[in-house]
Amino acid sequence: MSQLYSDPTRESEPYALPDAEVFYMPASEFINADESTWMHERMVDDTDADANSLAGWYYWTCMPGCLPDSDAIGPFKTEADAIEDARNID
Repeated sequence: MSQLYSDPTRESEPYALPDAEVFYMPASEFINADESTWMHERMVDDTDADANSLAGWYYWTCMPGCLPDSDAIGPFKTEADAIEDARNID
């Protein structure tokens, strides 16, 4: 999991903190997900999806040391694709 700034111009601000995380979720995480997790919910909610189609790169917004402020957004084929989408948040 890596942290990033959704607005890269904030990286040089002395008191700014990263506000998003990018991470990879393999198919096995969806297959073995507990019922109380977002991975299980994604499998149930998307009837056309299977674990292999859900595997990939995701991001969510959050502050360091805090729980995510958004749902996991993805999957993306590459980490760079996920970062690009995270930086296009309005």
